[in-house]
Amino acid sequence: MGGAGVDGAIHRVGGPAIIAACREIRRTSHPQGLPTGEAVITTAGELPARHVIHTVGPIYGQQGGLEAELLASCYQNCLSLASQNSLTSIAFPAISTGAYGYPLDEASPVSSTVISKFLAGDSTLQQIRLVFFRSLDAETFLKHHKFA
Repeated sequence: MGGAGVDGAIHRVGGPAIIAACREIRRTSHPQGLPTGEAVITTAGELPARHVIHTVGPIYGQQGGLEAELLASCYQNCLSLASQNSLTSIAFPAISTGAYGYPLDEASPVSSTVISKFLAGDSTLQQIRLVFFRSLDAETFLKHHKFA
């Protein structure tokens, strides 16, 4: 709902249409908020995209050892929604590695494994971008990814 970090930036730049769509999702299908690992799709508002796929990443150290499973669900559910909506491209931030404290060196193999497995069975997505806040984050990802 437009918190800090990437989420806040998306809501600030995307404008009121995104928050209105999120409020409608809260009203109709997720009154308690989106569960960790799940994903929903909305308009992109004023962003240079057609949609925003929202997910809630795990807070590192507070998920009873299920952090990797929940993080994998974030990526899997976002990719599935993109495919179901016939999207040909998607861009991901490093989910949960900011304020939620997930170490990037641990998140990298989780995300890259999910993406690799998804691409092996789906041809809808033609481009998947991984976007990092700092070049050091990208370098860390590259050291620890599991892409073939």
